[in-house]
Amino acid sequence: MKKKALIFGITGQDGYYLSKFLLAKNYEVHGVKRKASTVYSYRTDELYEKFFLKSKPTFFLHYGDVTDSISILNLIKKIKPDEIYNLAAQSHVQVSFEMPDYSSNVDALGTLRILEVIKNLNRTIKFYQASSSEMFGNIKPPQNEKSTFTPNSPYSISKLYSYWITRAYRDAYQMFTTNGILFNHESPLRGETFVTKKITQFVAKEKLNKNSSQVLSLGNLDSKRDWGHAKDYVRAMWLMMQQNKPDDFVIATGTSHTVRKFVELSFNFIGIKISWKGKGINEVGLNNKTGKKLIKIDKRLFRPNEVHYLKGDASKAKKILKWKPSININKLIEEMINFDLVKFKK
Repeated sequence: MKKKALIFGITGQDGYYLSKFLLAKNYEVHGVKRKASTVYSYRTDELYEKFFLKSKPTFFLHYGDVTDSISILNLIKKIKPDEIYNLAAQSHVQVSFEMPDYSSNVDALGTLRILEVIKNLNRTIKFYQASSSEMFGNIKPPQNEKSTFTPNSPYSISKLYSYWITRAYRDAYQMFTTNGILFNHESPLRGETFVTKKITQFVAKEKLNKNSSQVLSLGNLDSKRDWGHAKDYVRAMWLMMQQNKPDDFVIATGTSHTVRKFVELSFNFIGIKISWKGKGINEVGLNNKTGKKLIKIDKRLFRPNEVHYLKGDASKAKKILKWKPSININKLIEEMINFDLVKFKK
């Protein structure tokens, strides 16, 4: 019998990589997407064509929403999954300040709704909750499972609620519920509003001479993040769900870089060295050879509360899950830019 997995948030970056991973493990994969008037499914189109449009399909898409308890109940009753992965979220920190009510409804109460259905319907279903390194806030790195949480955005506070409610249901109802505290993870399929994708797309256009007089606007260049590849991180999600006992795990590379360094590495890939001039919001990044202005600072892109330095300690995952990352930041950037080059050439 194939295992059945139900993924909330199937249309996101992680949803794609997790689906592909599980399908390779011979799972039957069911994904939940929100009903919208516009079709936004480029990440799942490949999987739909390859694994649904065949005589014995193993990949299915369903309409649903974590803000709707009835749709969650109906889906779980219908599909009868062995494992549920909750990747659904309003996942942009800056947007959570602009839409705190919606972000909290999805990121906090969405988790509670799924857990309640599992509790009342079938407590043998395993549940994975996508937690976030943003929950640590400005606690001194490296951060691990024993570090204090000091969230400072509607997004991270909502994620912390989900973290604790997942633990509470594990203890109160003897359910298999696990939290993956994932540090920043990127890929060619990262959403276009995220800083890493903004950078690699701009660099690809610069390589193809498609930027004309455009300049890349960025916020805090000195924020430090622990960047890994989503492909590595979804493997960790699955490993957590295969343990005999549920637990919580930090997933990270253990190496941190500033946004400034990410910019420099990205431009280095196309043979451009960046030189920085000025200070504060007047700082600019120039092509060291031609003097062309490529980067400027936009104060509107700073968060109301900044998280300055995240670096994870994944020792527990390495010891218990036998997990370690396989893709470093240089390989990640190379993959992202090459993907963007192909896209823009078309």
